[in-house]
Amino acid sequence: MTLKRIAIDMDEVIADFLFKHLNLYNENFNEALSIANLQGTRLWNFRPHIAKEILAYLDDPTFFRDLRVIDDSQEVIRELHKHYEIFIATAAMKHPASFTAKYEWLKEYFPFLSDAHFVFCGDKSIIRADYLIDDSPKNLKRFIGQGILFTAPHNIHETGYVRVNNWKEVRAYFLNENT
Repeated sequence: MTLKRIAIDMDEVIADFLFKHLNLYNENFNEALSIANLQGTRLWNFRPHIAKEILAYLDDPTFFRDLRVIDDSQEVIRELHKHYEIFIATAAMKHPASFTAKYEWLKEYFPFLSDAHFVFCGDKSIIRADYLIDDSPKNLKRFIGQGILFTAPHNIHETGYVRVNNWKEVRAYFLNENT
């Protein structure tokens, strides 16, 4: 029996990218922005006059190494792994310095997944899977399988996608409906 494939994005889906990014920004620019300020937008779009400086954090080779794990993602992905073929697909090509940190982070927090199932790419439409869980609508638009939008502050106003708000909803979607 061939298992169905689920491709899962890394940042803002299993790794809490925004928490660290926002804290660094607030510390360095002496502000007190919160996630509530970023509903429907990204930090660099919220402060476009310093977007270059805000995005520069992502070119630090260590930025992605110590991100917090999104609640319940490890447990649910471990469960899904029993019923589906799981791939982590991260668009690392925008920030190539992130490869090592992302790889080490994945090995630390998701050691039950095979290295061969870590996909560092740019355009996720090349991913051949039945499902793609991602926080970015642009990655879902050209994806051939079923796209599933993982809620993040920047995508809160997006419509037209199957949406999950957390990993408990991912569990319910895949283990209650499809097994």
